[in-house]
Amino acid sequence: MAFEITQTPLPPAETGATAARVGLRLPAFSRSIGVEQRMAFTEQLALLLDTGVSLHEALKVLAQQTEDPRLRAILQSLLDEVTEGKPFSLALSRHPEMFAQSYVSLVAAAEEGGFLQQVLKQLLEIDEKNSRLRSTIASALSYPAFLIVFSLAVVVFVLVVIFPKFQDLFQSIRDQLPWTTLALMGLSDFLTKHWLLSAVGLGAAVAGVLLWMRSPAGERLVDDLKMRIPIVGDIFLQVYLNQSLNVIGLALLSGVPVTAAIKASQEVIPNRRFARFLEKVREEVNNGRGMAAGFAETPFIPPMVREMVATGERTGELGKVMMRIADFYGRELNRRISILAKVAEPFMLMVMGVVVGLLVASLILPIFKLSKGIH
Repeated sequence: MAFEITQTPLPPAETGATAARVGLRLPAFSRSIGVEQRMAFTEQLALLLDTGVSLHEALKVLAQQTEDPRLRAILQSLLDEVTEGKPFSLALSRHPEMFAQSYVSLVAAAEEGGFLQQVLKQLLEIDEKNSRLRSTIASALSYPAFLIVFSLAVVVFVLVVIFPKFQDLFQSIRDQLPWTTLALMGLSDFLTKHWLLSAVGLGAAVAGVLLWMRSPAGERLVDDLKMRIPIVGDIFLQVYLNQSLNVIGLALLSGVPVTAAIKASQEVIPNRRFARFLEKVREEVNNGRGMAAGFAETPFIPPMVREMVATGERTGELGKVMMRIADFYGRELNRRISILAKVAEPFMLMVMGVVVGLLVASLILPIFKLSKGIH
């Protein structure tokens, strides 16, 4: 039974007192069940198990104290299945919307080995690392994204509000206007007369692109581009290596078979090209050639990773080696993203200055010509 791997259960009164001392409460969330809820659940479950509460009582406490009805339903389902004597990992597998296959596989290995608390802490650490990485990337992209949106807003404002006021004034010297002014006047005229058509067309184009990106062909192309574009491709590769090797390393250290560890890592990578690489590695392991062969035959894998995987396989320390590589790429990602953000900000400011300067010049130059004609 799943709760046999936990510490000695406390009596009901002592269990309630322990939970009260810990002060556990899963927060309510308005959005769909996801990583934040899983992190809170994992941390609080590990904490309860560490205090000597049985798995059954821990799930009962968490189910009673959560305020989110959807999360409470999931916890109650876990509690019911564990009460019936089913493995905890099997209960988790019933809820893929919250627990990925990699999470379930590692919990299953921990149940067999009797070290559920340790694996829960490691799973929490991986989720926290991934969360920090997402925050770092979002923070790095937020300012350039703001500059892009602001620049587009300025361009639209000038074209829709400012340029129409000069249309009649420029008609007398239309044949002397710079080509940029003529082009912007034409675009301004179209936007002001056909703004509804423009808005509908833009919305339809965006919707069409998004739908195509979700199609099998679109997903394949986007996944390939993510790993082929210079600089950006290297960052995506490091993200995928960090996430997949974290899972493989933890799985191997937890006693999960190599092929199952690789399969679990495929669940966390949202890229078909990288997933095909992991599938190839799994096939090499099934054929008896080992993981190093799959890594060595893949051109986009860095030489350092190939050598370290081969060394880990020879020494029997593959799990530790995988975790070290993942940690290295986690640090390298933070460094590269920080550098990229520092470079992107002045570049975007320069682009914004060029765009605004072009708009202003397209207005000022014709006005100068008109003033000269008057004099």
